[in-house]
Amino acid sequence: MIQTDTKYMKRALTLARKGVGKTSPNPAVGCVIVKDGKIIGEGWHKQAGGPHAEVFALEKAGAAARGADVYVTLEPCSHTGKTPPCCDALIRAGVRRVVAGMMDPNPQVNGTGLDRLRQAGIDTACGLLEDECRSLNRAFIKHVTTGIPFVTFKCAMTLDGNIATATGESRWISCEESRQFAHKMRASRNAIMVGVETIIADNPQLTVRHVKGRNPVRVIVDTHLRTPESVNVIEGKYANITVIATTEQNPEVHLRYTRQGATILVCEELDGHVSISDLLQKLGRMGIQSILLEGGSRLAGNMLQHGLIDEFVLFIAPKILGSDGFAPFALRGITSIDDTIKLSFGQIAHIGQDLIVHAYPERTACSPA
Repeated sequence: MIQTDTKYMKRALTLARKGVGKTSPNPAVGCVIVKDGKIIGEGWHKQAGGPHAEVFALEKAGAAARGADVYVTLEPCSHTGKTPPCCDALIRAGVRRVVAGMMDPNPQVNGTGLDRLRQAGIDTACGLLEDECRSLNRAFIKHVTTGIPFVTFKCAMTLDGNIATATGESRWISCEESRQFAHKMRASRNAIMVGVETIIADNPQLTVRHVKGRNPVRVIVDTHLRTPESVNVIEGKYANITVIATTEQNPEVHLRYTRQGATILVCEELDGHVSISDLLQKLGRMGIQSILLEGGSRLAGNMLQHGLIDEFVLFIAPKILGSDGFAPFALRGITSIDDTIKLSFGQIAHIGQDLIVHAYPERTACSPA
Protein backbone atom coordinates (compact mmCIF):
# COMPACT_ATOMS: atom_id res chain seq x y z
CA MET A 1 0.00 0.00 0.00
CA ILE A 2 2.86 2.40 0.82
CA GLN A 3 4.41 1.85 -2.63
CA THR A 4 1.05 2.37 -4.31
CA ASP A 5 0.29 5.52 -2.30
CA THR A 6 3.73 6.93 -3.10
CA LYS A 7 3.23 6.29 -6.80
CA TYR A 8 0.02 8.28 -6.91
CA MET A 9 1.33 11.10 -4.70
CA LYS A 10 4.28 11.48 -7.06
CA ARG A 11 1.78 11.86 -9.89
CA ALA A 12 -0.10 14.49 -7.87
CA LEU A 13 3.17 16.38 -7.35
CA THR A 14 3.87 16.29 -11.09
CA LEU A 15 0.45 17.82 -11.72
CA ALA A 16 0.92 20.45 -8.98
CA ARG A 17 4.16 21.66 -10.57
CA LYS A 18 2.18 22.74 -13.64
CA GLY A 19 0.66 25.49 -11.53
CA VAL A 20 3.88 26.87 -10.04
CA GLY A 21 4.08 30.61 -10.64
CA LYS A 22 0.43 30.84 -11.72
CA THR A 23 -1.61 30.34 -8.54
CA SER A 24 -0.32 33.02 -6.14
CA PRO A 25 -1.52 33.91 -3.55
CA ASN A 26 -2.84 30.34 -3.49
CA PRO A 27 -0.57 27.29 -3.30
CA ALA A 28 0.18 24.99 -6.24
CA VAL A 29 -1.77 21.76 -5.68
CA GLY A 30 -2.22 18.51 -7.58
CA CYS A 31 -4.87 15.83 -7.09
CA VAL A 32 -5.28 12.24 -8.34
CA ILE A 33 -8.38 10.06 -7.83
CA VAL A 34 -7.90 6.27 -8.01
CA LYS A 35 -10.39 3.39 -8.05
CA ASP A 36 -9.68 -0.30 -8.53
CA GLY A 37 -6.05 0.46 -9.28
CA LYS A 38 -6.80 2.94 -12.06
CA ILE A 39 -6.65 6.74 -12.22
CA ILE A 40 -10.18 7.96 -12.91
CA GLY A 41 -9.64 11.68 -12.40
CA GLU A 42 -6.83 14.16 -11.91
CA GLY A 43 -6.31 17.89 -11.87
CA TRP A 44 -4.24 20.78 -10.61
CA HIS A 45 -4.90 24.31 -9.43
CA LYS A 46 -4.37 26.43 -12.54
CA GLN A 47 -4.88 30.01 -11.36
CA ALA A 48 -5.93 32.02 -8.33
CA GLY A 49 -9.70 32.42 -8.17
CA GLY A 50 -10.27 29.34 -10.32
CA PRO A 51 -11.33 25.83 -9.27
CA HIS A 52 -8.97 23.93 -7.01
CA ALA A 53 -7.21 20.70 -7.96
CA GLU A 54 -9.77 18.49 -6.22
CA VAL A 55 -12.65 20.05 -8.17
CA PHE A 56 -11.01 19.39 -11.54
CA ALA A 57 -10.23 15.80 -10.53
CA LEU A 58 -13.78 15.17 -9.26
CA GLU A 59 -15.26 16.56 -12.48
CA LYS A 60 -13.22 14.07 -14.51
CA ALA A 61 -14.03 11.17 -12.22
CA GLY A 62 -17.76 11.91 -12.17
CA ALA A 63 -20.00 9.40 -10.36
CA ALA A 64 -17.12 6.89 -10.27
CA ALA A 65 -15.52 8.97 -7.50
CA ARG A 66 -17.82 7.26 -4.97
CA GLY A 67 -15.70 4.80 -3.01
CA ALA A 68 -12.45 6.03 -4.59
CA ASP A 69 -9.12 7.02 -3.05
CA VAL A 70 -7.92 10.62 -3.38
CA TYR A 71 -4.28 11.75 -3.37
CA VAL A 72 -3.73 15.47 -2.94
CA THR A 73 -0.48 17.34 -2.26
CA LEU A 74 -2.08 19.70 0.28
CA GLU A 75 -4.86 19.22 2.82
CA PRO A 76 -8.23 20.02 1.18
CA CYS A 77 -9.44 23.47 2.16
CA SER A 78 -12.28 23.88 4.65
CA HIS A 79 -13.15 27.55 4.24
CA THR A 80 -14.99 29.56 1.62
CA GLY A 81 -12.81 31.99 -0.30
CA LYS A 82 -13.28 32.66 -3.98
CA THR A 83 -14.37 29.02 -4.27
CA PRO A 84 -16.32 26.68 -1.93
CA PRO A 85 -14.51 24.28 0.46
CA CYS A 86 -12.89 21.31 -1.29
CA CYS A 87 -13.49 19.03 1.69
CA ASP A 88 -17.25 19.50 1.20
CA ALA A 89 -16.94 18.56 -2.48
CA LEU A 90 -15.08 15.37 -1.54
CA ILE A 91 -17.71 14.50 1.06
CA ARG A 92 -20.55 15.00 -1.43
CA ALA A 93 -18.73 12.83 -3.96
CA GLY A 94 -18.61 9.97 -1.46
CA VAL A 95 -14.90 9.22 -1.69
CA ARG A 96 -13.54 6.45 0.54
CA ARG A 97 -10.12 7.75 1.51
CA VAL A 98 -8.05 10.94 1.27
CA VAL A 99 -4.24 10.97 1.44
CA ALA A 100 -2.73 14.46 1.82
CA GLY A 101 0.93 15.29 1.34
CA MET A 102 0.91 17.92 4.10
CA MET A 103 -1.41 19.93 6.31
CA ASP A 104 -2.35 23.37 5.06
CA PRO A 105 -0.39 25.93 7.14
CA ASN A 106 -3.05 28.56 6.44
CA PRO A 107 -4.63 29.34 9.85
CA GLN A 108 -8.04 29.26 8.16
CA VAL A 109 -7.51 25.55 7.44
CA ASN A 110 -4.61 23.94 9.37
CA GLY A 111 -6.15 20.57 10.10
CA THR A 112 -9.83 21.44 9.90
CA GLY A 113 -10.15 20.10 6.34
CA LEU A 114 -8.94 16.65 7.39
CA ASP A 115 -11.07 16.80 10.55
CA ARG A 116 -14.22 17.40 8.53
CA LEU A 117 -13.41 14.51 6.24
CA ARG A 118 -12.92 12.19 9.22
CA GLN A 119 -16.15 13.39 10.79
CA ALA A 120 -17.90 12.41 7.55
CA GLY A 121 -16.51 8.88 7.83
CA ILE A 122 -13.73 9.25 5.27
CA ASP A 123 -10.39 7.61 6.06
CA THR A 124 -7.54 10.12 6.02
CA ALA A 125 -3.75 10.10 6.08
CA CYS A 126 -1.31 12.99 5.99
CA GLY A 127 2.43 13.44 5.52
CA LEU A 128 3.18 11.27 2.47
CA LEU A 129 6.16 12.81 0.57
CA GLU A 130 5.78 15.80 2.87
CA ASP A 131 9.25 17.21 2.17
CA GLU A 132 8.55 17.32 -1.56
CA CYS A 133 5.14 18.87 -0.99
CA ARG A 134 6.55 21.53 1.31
CA SER A 135 9.39 22.34 -1.10
CA LEU A 136 6.87 22.90 -3.88
CA ASN A 137 5.09 25.61 -1.89
CA ARG A 138 7.92 27.18 0.12
CA ALA A 139 6.85 30.71 -0.80
CA PHE A 140 3.22 30.07 0.14
CA ILE A 141 4.23 28.49 3.44
CA LYS A 142 6.51 31.35 4.46
CA HIS A 143 4.05 34.05 3.43
CA VAL A 144 0.98 32.52 5.04
CA THR A 145 2.82 31.84 8.32
CA THR A 146 4.97 35.00 8.61
CA GLY A 147 3.43 37.54 6.21
CA ILE A 148 6.86 37.95 4.57
CA PRO A 149 7.81 36.90 1.01
CA PHE A 150 10.22 34.06 0.25
CA VAL A 151 13.42 35.58 -1.21
CA THR A 152 15.60 33.84 -3.80
CA PHE A 153 18.93 35.42 -4.68
CA LYS A 154 19.97 34.75 -8.27
CA CYS A 155 23.18 35.69 -10.03
CA ALA A 156 25.60 34.61 -12.75
CA MET A 157 29.27 34.47 -11.76
CA THR A 158 32.61 33.33 -13.04
CA LEU A 159 34.38 30.34 -11.56
CA ASP A 160 36.45 32.69 -9.39
CA GLY A 161 33.36 34.36 -7.97
CA ASN A 162 32.99 37.58 -9.97
CA ILE A 163 29.70 38.98 -11.30
CA ALA A 164 31.19 41.82 -13.40
CA THR A 165 34.46 43.29 -14.60
CA ALA A 166 36.08 46.31 -12.96
CA THR A 167 34.20 48.49 -15.49
CA GLY A 168 30.87 46.91 -14.58
CA GLU A 169 30.50 44.75 -17.70
CA SER A 170 28.54 41.56 -17.04
CA ARG A 171 26.95 40.60 -20.38
CA TRP A 172 27.19 37.79 -20.77
CA ILE A 173 28.92 35.78 -18.06
CA SER A 174 26.44 32.92 -18.26
CA CYS A 175 25.47 30.84 -21.28
CA GLU A 176 22.20 31.12 -23.24
CA GLU A 177 20.65 28.12 -21.47
CA SER A 178 21.32 29.71 -18.08
CA ARG A 179 19.76 32.98 -19.18
CA GLN A 180 16.66 31.16 -20.40
CA PHE A 181 16.36 29.35 -17.07
CA ALA A 182 16.75 32.66 -15.25
CA HIS A 183 13.79 34.05 -17.18
CA LYS A 184 11.73 31.01 -16.18
CA MET A 185 12.58 31.93 -12.60
CA ARG A 186 11.35 35.48 -13.21
CA ALA A 187 8.08 34.18 -14.60
CA SER A 188 7.50 32.00 -11.52
CA ARG A 189 8.02 34.79 -8.96
CA ASN A 190 5.71 37.59 -7.89
CA ALA A 191 8.44 40.23 -7.90
CA ILE A 192 12.01 41.04 -8.93
CA MET A 193 14.09 43.20 -6.62
CA VAL A 194 17.19 45.24 -7.48
CA GLY A 195 19.02 48.20 -6.04
CA VAL A 196 19.08 51.64 -7.65
CA GLU A 197 22.76 51.23 -8.55
CA THR A 198 21.80 48.35 -10.87
CA ILE A 199 19.15 50.52 -12.52
CA ILE A 200 21.61 53.37 -13.08
CA ALA A 201 24.45 51.13 -14.32
CA ASP A 202 22.54 48.64 -16.50
CA ASN A 203 19.12 50.18 -17.28
CA PRO A 204 17.52 46.70 -17.24
CA GLN A 205 13.97 45.95 -18.34
CA LEU A 206 13.38 43.35 -15.60
CA THR A 207 10.76 41.61 -17.73
CA VAL A 208 10.24 38.01 -18.83
CA ARG A 209 11.79 37.27 -22.20
CA HIS A 210 13.04 34.10 -23.97
CA VAL A 211 10.17 32.14 -22.36
CA LYS A 212 6.41 32.51 -22.01
CA GLY A 213 5.19 33.89 -18.71
CA ARG A 214 3.85 36.90 -16.89
CA ASN A 215 6.04 39.81 -15.90
CA PRO A 216 6.60 40.10 -12.15
CA VAL A 217 6.34 43.30 -10.15
CA ARG A 218 9.64 45.21 -10.32
CA VAL A 219 10.85 46.48 -6.95
CA ILE A 220 13.60 49.11 -6.97
CA VAL A 221 15.28 49.82 -3.62
CA ASP A 222 16.14 53.52 -3.90
CA THR A 223 16.63 55.24 -0.54
CA HIS A 224 16.96 58.80 -1.90
CA LEU A 225 14.97 58.47 -5.17
CA ARG A 226 17.90 58.63 -7.56
CA THR A 227 16.20 56.49 -10.22
CA PRO A 228 16.37 58.42 -13.54
CA GLU A 229 12.97 59.08 -15.07
CA SER A 230 14.22 57.95 -18.48
CA VAL A 231 15.10 54.36 -17.56
CA ASN A 232 13.19 51.34 -18.88
CA VAL A 233 11.43 50.50 -15.62
CA ILE A 234 9.91 54.00 -15.47
CA GLU A 235 9.59 55.11 -19.08
CA GLY A 236 8.68 51.72 -20.59
CA LYS A 237 5.20 50.30 -21.10
CA TYR A 238 5.33 48.28 -17.87
CA ALA A 239 5.84 51.24 -15.53
CA ASN A 240 2.59 50.32 -13.81
CA ILE A 241 4.24 47.21 -12.30
CA THR A 242 7.23 49.16 -10.96
CA VAL A 243 7.44 49.82 -7.21
CA ILE A 244 10.11 52.16 -5.87
CA ALA A 245 10.97 51.63 -2.20
CA THR A 246 12.35 54.78 -0.59
CA THR A 247 12.62 56.75 2.63
CA GLU A 248 11.90 60.06 0.88
CA GLN A 249 8.48 61.45 1.85
CA ASN A 250 8.27 64.46 -0.48
CA PRO A 251 5.02 64.18 -2.52
CA GLU A 252 6.36 66.51 -5.21
CA VAL A 253 9.30 64.19 -5.83
CA HIS A 254 6.99 61.16 -5.77
CA LEU A 255 4.90 62.74 -8.51
CA ARG A 256 7.78 62.51 -10.98
CA TYR A 257 7.40 58.75 -10.86
CA THR A 258 3.72 58.20 -10.12
CA ARG A 259 2.58 60.27 -13.09
CA GLN A 260 4.35 57.72 -15.29
CA GLY A 261 2.57 54.84 -13.56
CA ALA A 262 5.05 53.72 -10.93
CA THR A 263 4.17 53.20 -7.27
CA ILE A 264 6.12 54.79 -4.43
CA LEU A 265 6.45 52.77 -1.23
CA VAL A 266 7.76 54.82 1.68
CA CYS A 267 9.63 52.61 4.15
CA GLU A 268 11.29 52.96 7.50
CA GLU A 269 14.96 53.93 7.57
CA LEU A 270 17.71 51.74 8.99
CA ASP A 271 21.35 52.92 9.10
CA GLY A 272 20.65 55.57 6.48
CA HIS A 273 19.00 53.17 4.02
CA VAL A 274 15.62 51.61 3.33
CA SER A 275 14.86 49.04 6.03
CA ILE A 276 14.58 45.85 4.01
CA SER A 277 12.71 44.12 6.83
CA ASP A 278 10.06 46.85 6.73
CA LEU A 279 9.98 46.68 2.92
CA LEU A 280 9.42 42.91 2.94
CA GLN A 281 6.57 43.29 5.43
CA LYS A 282 4.94 45.93 3.22
CA LEU A 283 5.37 43.80 0.10
CA GLY A 284 3.89 40.84 1.96
CA ARG A 285 0.82 42.90 2.81
CA MET A 286 0.51 43.68 -0.91
CA GLY A 287 0.16 39.93 -1.53
CA ILE A 288 3.68 39.34 -2.83
CA GLN A 289 4.74 35.84 -1.77
CA SER A 290 7.99 35.38 -3.68
CA ILE A 291 10.84 37.68 -4.70
CA LEU A 292 13.75 37.10 -7.07
CA LEU A 293 16.64 39.23 -5.81
CA GLU A 294 18.93 40.11 -8.71
CA GLY A 295 21.37 42.59 -7.14
CA GLY A 296 23.39 44.65 -6.81
CA SER A 297 26.08 43.60 -4.42
CA ARG A 298 25.30 46.20 -1.73
CA LEU A 299 21.64 45.27 -1.53
CA ALA A 300 22.43 41.55 -1.66
CA GLY A 301 25.10 41.92 1.02
CA ASN A 302 22.74 43.87 3.25
CA MET A 303 20.01 41.25 2.93
CA LEU A 304 22.45 38.39 3.45
CA GLN A 305 23.87 39.90 6.63
CA HIS A 306 20.36 40.44 8.01
CA GLY A 307 19.27 36.87 7.25
CA LEU A 308 16.67 37.91 4.67
CA ILE A 309 17.60 35.50 1.84
CA ASP A 310 15.95 32.07 1.84
CA GLU A 311 17.53 30.51 -1.24
CA PHE A 312 20.56 31.04 -3.49
CA VAL A 313 20.61 30.06 -7.17
CA LEU A 314 24.04 30.60 -8.69
CA PHE A 315 24.92 30.15 -12.35
CA ILE A 316 28.66 29.46 -12.42
CA ALA A 317 30.39 29.91 -15.77
CA PRO A 318 33.72 28.24 -16.65
CA LYS A 319 35.45 31.62 -16.89
CA ILE A 320 38.13 33.39 -14.88
CA LEU A 321 37.94 37.16 -14.44
CA GLY A 322 40.59 37.91 -11.84
CA SER A 323 40.96 40.07 -8.76
CA ASP A 324 39.67 43.31 -10.34
CA GLY A 325 36.09 42.04 -10.68
CA PHE A 326 33.05 42.54 -8.46
CA ALA A 327 31.84 39.98 -5.91
CA PRO A 328 28.10 39.23 -5.61
CA PHE A 329 27.93 40.38 -1.99
CA ALA A 330 29.37 43.59 -0.56
CA LEU A 331 30.18 42.33 2.91
CA ARG A 332 32.32 43.98 5.54
CA GLY A 333 33.70 42.94 8.91
CA ILE A 334 34.17 39.19 8.43
CA THR A 335 37.71 38.47 9.55
CA SER A 336 37.39 34.88 10.73
CA ILE A 337 36.29 31.68 9.01
CA ASP A 338 34.14 31.02 12.07
CA ASP A 339 32.19 34.19 11.29
CA THR A 340 31.37 33.29 7.69
CA ILE A 341 27.74 32.96 6.66
CA LYS A 342 27.23 29.23 6.27
CA LEU A 343 25.08 27.58 3.62
CA SER A 344 24.07 24.04 2.76
CA PHE A 345 24.11 22.83 -0.83
CA GLY A 346 20.95 21.68 -2.54
CA GLN A 347 20.75 20.56 -6.15
CA ILE A 348 23.86 20.98 -8.32
CA ALA A 349 23.59 20.36 -12.06
CA HIS A 350 24.98 21.24 -15.47
CA ILE A 351 23.08 23.75 -17.58
CA GLY A 352 24.63 24.32 -20.98
CA GLN A 353 28.28 25.16 -20.35
CA ASP A 354 27.54 26.35 -16.79
CA LEU A 355 26.84 24.85 -13.41
CA ILE A 356 23.66 25.75 -11.55
CA VAL A 357 24.02 25.56 -7.79
CA HIS A 358 21.17 25.79 -5.29
CA ALA A 359 22.12 26.61 -1.71
CA TYR A 360 20.27 27.50 1.48
CA PRO A 361 21.16 29.30 4.71
CA GLU A 362 21.51 26.83 7.55
CA ARG A 363 19.05 28.89 9.62
CA THR A 364 16.05 28.74 7.22
CA ALA A 365 13.17 26.43 7.95
CA CYS A 366 12.09 26.60 4.30
CA SER A 367 15.11 24.72 2.93
CA PRO A 368 14.39 21.43 1.17
CA ALA A 369 15.31 18.34 3.15
